[in-house]
Amino acid sequence: MVRRRPSPAVTTMPVVLVVVVFVGVVVGGASASAGPLKAHYYRHVCPAAEAVVRDIVTARVAADPTALPAKLLRLFFHDCFVRVRVRRVGADRHGGRERRGGGGGTRTRGRTGRWGGYDVIETGKGGLEGGCPGVVSWAEIVAFAARNAVSYQVKPSHYSLSSPAPTPASIVDAFSPCVQFGRDLWDVQLGRRDGVVSLASEALANLPAPSDNFTTLESNFAGKGLDVKDLVILSGAHTIGVGHCNLFGARLFNFTGAAAPSADPSLNAAYAAQLRATCGSPSNNATAVPMDPGSPARFDAHYFVNLKLGRGLFASDAALLADRRAAALVHGLTDQDYFLREFKNAVRKMGRVGVLTGDQGEIRKNCRAINGK
Repeated sequence: MVRRRPSPAVTTMPVVLVVVVFVGVVVGGASASAGPLKAHYYRHVCPAAEAVVRDIVTARVAADPTALPAKLLRLFFHDCFVRVRVRRVGADRHGGRERRGGGGGTRTRGRTGRWGGYDVIETGKGGLEGGCPGVVSWAEIVAFAARNAVSYQVKPSHYSLSSPAPTPASIVDAFSPCVQFGRDLWDVQLGRRDGVVSLASEALANLPAPSDNFTTLESNFAGKGLDVKDLVILSGAHTIGVGHCNLFGARLFNFTGAAAPSADPSLNAAYAAQLRATCGSPSNNATAVPMDPGSPARFDAHYFVNLKLGRGLFASDAALLADRRAAALVHGLTDQDYFLREFKNAVRKMGRVGVLTGDQGEIRKNCRAINGK
């Protein structure tokens, strides 16, 4: 959900995120028609579409339950925030490495490596093309994969504000294999198509940054048709994944400009000291820590519990407590059942932001290039 603002010398290429289309759709000339997303879109043209992607994602998440759900949710968030379903991976998609493995709340990728989880999307597309060539878009597969990965990982549990600070033992327990939730956490409305425009400048301008204050966050979300409630609920995606030290290091070292180490006063003092010892310096981009200490590998309401205790990792997390409306929502979202119910509604709303349907866009054959290129 958030990304680091790179220096002017750094060139970043946005990743492709996906949307669906069915066989026989022809892109119009001067104008294109659109239709609403809907359930059972593939019932007659590719009835096994959801099952194929589900089987692939489930197998991959079972092998990597602590990191992959966050990475796939991250892809979906980024797709929705940057000209949804119009981005593509650069000609060399190995040219950028995850700076964070964080989920829906992930903020950036760096200079080397690849987008985490992208290989799962490629596998899903390959599986579908064998039986339904040219029917399901890359964007749709991203939406499926994010939902399936998070749904696999959800484990019903309850937390309270009296929960103790995380210990090494609790962190080890949190990274133990998760139990499948047993049902989809949200339903994916279908009919997305892939876009035909890719602008790195739009990625930089549209993705929230980990240092954003509440005013900036609210404005960013409002520009996508999302309100304060959506902002707070979707921030709960930070319950899974990790953040690299350079994305929050400014909160730990000389925050007030004093000679001695001084931390952001909105951080829990013990938590800040632990982070400072782990990171060593504010520019450390090699070390990563859980975004939700105590429950980093479970999709649950514990992020909001931590937030109220001053254990929000990023400045943009702490910013949610700076606004009375947002802070009131944070308190209610510490309830697990309420959070899961509200997240379902918010992520579905986000999934409709700027979506391409009908004759808009195309169904790409290659994720990294528009058709015919």
